[in-house]
Amino acid sequence: MKITKEEEIATEELLNKIIKGIQDKKGKEIISLNISEIENSICDYFVICHGTSSRHVDAITDSIEQEVKKELNEKPYHKEGLDNFTWVLIDYASIIIHIFQKEYRDFYNLENLWADAPMHKYQDVQ
Repeated sequence: MKITKEEEIATEELLNKIIKGIQDKKGKEIISLNISEIENSICDYFVICHGTSSRHVDAITDSIEQEVKKELNEKPYHKEGLDNFTWVLIDYASIIIHIFQKEYRDFYNLENLWADAPMHKYQDVQ
């Protein structure tokens, strides 16, 4: 399915706001995987990061939602993992965000699962 230039720009803008929300709360090892060219992909990007505790994962989750709502007036279509904050998934249709605690990220290793997708690494904020 061919996307329009406007849709591409909107997705890039959403991606930038998501990354800002993660960086504002010092999310760790932030990456985006461009899966738009992978056959039968469910979205354009996966964004993956981790926090140091359930509270940190919760704070990152809130920060992403607040940044996207404030700047783009968008709400997620779906969220999962809010019961224990070991792996939170936020679905914005074109972008799905995975926020892990470190040991769960290491265990599920989504980066390796989608290794054929182009990856972009973002700077950790100290």
